[in-house]
Amino acid sequence: MKKLELHWRILLGMVGGVLFALLMIQFEWGPKVVSDWVKPFGNIFINSLKLIAVPLILGSLIKGVSDLKDISKLSKMGGRTIGIYILTTVIAVSIGLTLVNLIKPGNSISEETRTELVENYKGDADSKIAQANKQKESGPLQALEDLVPSNIFSAASDNGNMLQVIFFAIFFGVGLILIPEEQASPVKKFFDGFNEVILKLIDLIMLAAPYGVFALLAALIVESPSIDLFKALAWYALCVVLGLTLMIMVYVLFVWVFTKRSPSFFLKGISPAQLLAFSTSSSAATLPVTMERVEEHLGVEEEVASFVLPIGATINMDGTSLYQAVAAVFIAQAFGMDLSFATQLGIIVTATLASIGSAAVPGAGMVMLVIVLAQAGIPEAGLALIFAVDRPLDMCRTVVNVTGDAAVSMIVGKSVGKLGEPKVKNWDDTYKKAV
Repeated sequence: MKKLELHWRILLGMVGGVLFALLMIQFEWGPKVVSDWVKPFGNIFINSLKLIAVPLILGSLIKGVSDLKDISKLSKMGGRTIGIYILTTVIAVSIGLTLVNLIKPGNSISEETRTELVENYKGDADSKIAQANKQKESGPLQALEDLVPSNIFSAASDNGNMLQVIFFAIFFGVGLILIPEEQASPVKKFFDGFNEVILKLIDLIMLAAPYGVFALLAALIVESPSIDLFKALAWYALCVVLGLTLMIMVYVLFVWVFTKRSPSFFLKGISPAQLLAFSTSSSAATLPVTMERVEEHLGVEEEVASFVLPIGATINMDGTSLYQAVAAVFIAQAFGMDLSFATQLGIIVTATLASIGSAAVPGAGMVMLVIVLAQAGIPEAGLALIFAVDRPLDMCRTVVNVTGDAAVSMIVGKSVGKLGEPKVKNWDDTYKKAV
C-alpha cells in the first residue's frame, strides 16, 4: 500500500488532534487527560527539533560558507539575501497597514469587551511590557554588541542566541576559506559528515511529525480561552489572516517571476514545513525541516540553503511584522485613536526593525510589539486586547515566516546559478532513506 505523502499525514494529525480535543472537552476530566497524557508528546516532538537546531546551523553554515571558496561570493550572496528579506518585510508591513485601515477591526470592540479583555490578560501584558522596557533601556549599539558571543558554548546552549551562533559559524567558515586547502580539508570533511548525520536525524524525527502535531493541536484547543472572547476579536483575526494569505501569494508570485517555478511546485515542496510551522509556532524548531524541503524538494543547492535559511529563520519575520502593524493600528482603533500618515510610516520602519530583532520562538513577536506601540504613542496596556487570539495567529504568522525563507532561498539560488532540480520527488523516497 502506498504511504501518504508527509504533508497529508501531518494534516491528518492536525485534524485528528482538533477532533480529539473537541471530544475530550465534553467531559469534566477530559482537559486534564489531554494536558497530562497527550501534551507531553507534543513537547517532546518540539524539543527534538530544537535539539538539533543549533547543531544544524553550525554544521550547515560552516559547510556552506567554506564551500564558497571565495569571500566575494559570500558578500554577494549575503547582500542579496538581506536585501530581499528587508524588501519582503516592508511589503508585509504595508499590506498589514492597508488592510487594517480598510477593515477597521478595532471599531467593533465595545467598551465592555475592551475592559473584560484588559482585566483578563493584564498580567500577561505587564510581563511583556517589562521585557520590552528592559530591551528599550539598552544602548543604541546593544544589538551589535550582542551579536558577538563571549563564549560560543554558552551561546549554543540557548536557542534564543541564534544570531550569535550564526555569527560564529560564518566567522569559522571564513577562517576555513582563508587557510591553505590541505589544512582546511580535514575540518571540512568533519563538518560534511556532521551535517549529513544531522540531516538523517531530521528524517527520523519527521517520522513522528503526525503524532507530534496531533498532541500539540489537542493541547492548544483544550487550553484556549472562552469562545466569546474569540467572537469579539473575529474581525481582527480575519484582518491578520487575510494579510498573511496575501503575503504568501506575494511569495508565490516572486518565485514564479524570478525562478520560473510554478506555484504548485513551490507550495507542494514546502507544505510539510508550513504545516509544522503552524503546529510549533517556531521558525527555529521548523528550520531543520525547512532546510530538508528546500534542498531535497525545491532544488536549492546546499551551499545556498545552508546560508540563506538559518539567517532567514532569525531575521526574516514577515508574518510577525505584518501582525505587528495590524495589531498596533487595531489597538489604536479600539482606544479611539486616529493615527496620522506619518505615525503609520513610523510603524513600517519600527515593525521592520522589530521583526528582525524577534527571536524565532513562540510569542517573541509580542514583546517586540510593545516597542512598536510605544513608538506610535499607543497605550501598551492595549496589548491585553489581543492576547486571547494571539496563539492561533502566532501559528499562522510562523507559516508566513517559513514560506518567506523558502521563497528567498529559491530566488537567491537562481540569482547565483545554484537552483537545480529537486533531489527527491515525493515523501516515499525520503521515508525509504530514513529507514
